Amino acid sequence: SAGLVGLALWGVRSSGRRPDWPALTAAVATGLAIAAYTVVDGAGVRAAGSPVTYLAWLMILEGVAIPAYALARRGRGFVSSLRPHAGRGLLGAALSMAAYGLVLWAQTRAPLAPVAALRESSIIVGALIGAFFFKERFGASRLLAAAVMAAGIGLMLHVG
Repeated sequence: SAGLVGLALWGVRSSGRRPDWPALTAAVATGLAIAAYTVVDGAGVRAAGSPVTYLAWLMILEGVAIPAYALARRGRGFVSSLRPHAGRGLLGAALSMAAYGLVLWAQTRAPLAPVAALRESSIIVGALIGAFFFKERFGASRLLAAAVMAAGIGLMLHVG
């Protein structure tokens, strides 16, 4: 948590600006939502008895509801606008389902806290992508925050 706060406030301290409270509030709300769906997923996949069963039901329900909403909202032109992107979209969907399935499988094999911590370590990867591909600064403050996050994840994995 300290590492996440460090990453979130990194630019505020170094620039002398005031914190962007709406952005920080949104970040906290996002964290709470992630915690909630992690607990729901963990309980749901364990109750289902199988990650494949749980994932299949989610995909069936979402696979009907989301396209129906999009079709109702955008009309028939929606389907034709998807055609040029269908290949990439289907590949992205398959990769997303595989990654989510691995998380669900891990939640049936280990305590939720270490699985969730490992899953959210992608924040560090995102910061590295920002530094290498978008030329964002990754100075000592960000490096320290990332190290604190990595240490916290390591401790959770060790203790969990």
